[in-house]
Amino acid sequence: MSRTSTLPKRLQPMLATLTDAPFDDPGWVFEDKYDGFRMIAEIRRGKVALYSRNGKIISRSYIEVAKALEGVKGDAVIDGELVAIGKDGVSHFQLLQNALRHEAKLLYCAFDLMFENAADLRNRPLLERKKRLKAILPRDKLIAFSPHRKGDGTKFFAEAERKGLEGIMAKRADSSYASGSRTPDWLKIKTAKRQEVVIVGFTAPRRTRPFFGALVLAVREDDAWRYIGHVGTGFSHKALEDLHAKLLKLRASKSPFPAKVKDEAATTWVRPSLVAEVKFAEWTSKGELRQPVYLGLRSDKRAKDVVRERERSRK
Repeated sequence: MSRTSTLPKRLQPMLATLTDAPFDDPGWVFEDKYDGFRMIAEIRRGKVALYSRNGKIISRSYIEVAKALEGVKGDAVIDGELVAIGKDGVSHFQLLQNALRHEAKLLYCAFDLMFENAADLRNRPLLERKKRLKAILPRDKLIAFSPHRKGDGTKFFAEAERKGLEGIMAKRADSSYASGSRTPDWLKIKTAKRQEVVIVGFTAPRRTRPFFGALVLAVREDDAWRYIGHVGTGFSHKALEDLHAKLLKLRASKSPFPAKVKDEAATTWVRPSLVAEVKFAEWTSKGELRQPVYLGLRSDKRAKDVVRERERSRK
């Protein structure tokens, strides 16, 4: 399923399918799953344009990364992930939030090459595209080539768990690049459950906490909003303050849900436009999140595209 994007089809990133377990296969390669957000880099005659997954031009927000990519040899369209590396040497999505960026080192992890000069490489095998990508990347502390391991996904996943990484990517070694599509040729295997969510309300604060108590969460299902729970943990004081200011501007008069949900009397409803990410223990039988923890806002996603992500078995 492709997501809505304002990017022309040729620049839209290929999307991966969530799968349930790691595996070994000599026809596949395995990469780290970076805990950041997707970024397409278009280099044309030395000028660099950076795009988020949904088509926003974000070059001005990451001027230092764009400047580093001016060193790419020739014209190119590169696919990668922008991450923020913490003091522990691991990428953390929370550190990409504006308030925390000074605590981290930005890094653009490049993992695919869609175009090189006038050549469309999307129908070439993945490993050929990666080899060509590695050859054109500049040596710069802000740019990294995403290495891979062949065949041994089970061991690679165990290492990712030990390092505290978000998970791994599994890619068919001879796969073509399917712009704007989600295909079984690229799979993501996560070490912890995570879900994109839409904020549709907030509850009044209790006891000593300022600003709000919890966020009311939803996803799209059958062209309507489905309630999936409340999240009340994972917020710093600064996150509570910043988020509350954003939510006040989005206040709405009524619930987006057809049926009542908990704590309605203490809830302020908001227009469903802010997208966040949470980690959680499991889905309940009622289709709600158990023990969700707030990780941060996602400016690269549209609210109407946020659906429950379901694991699919590879077989």
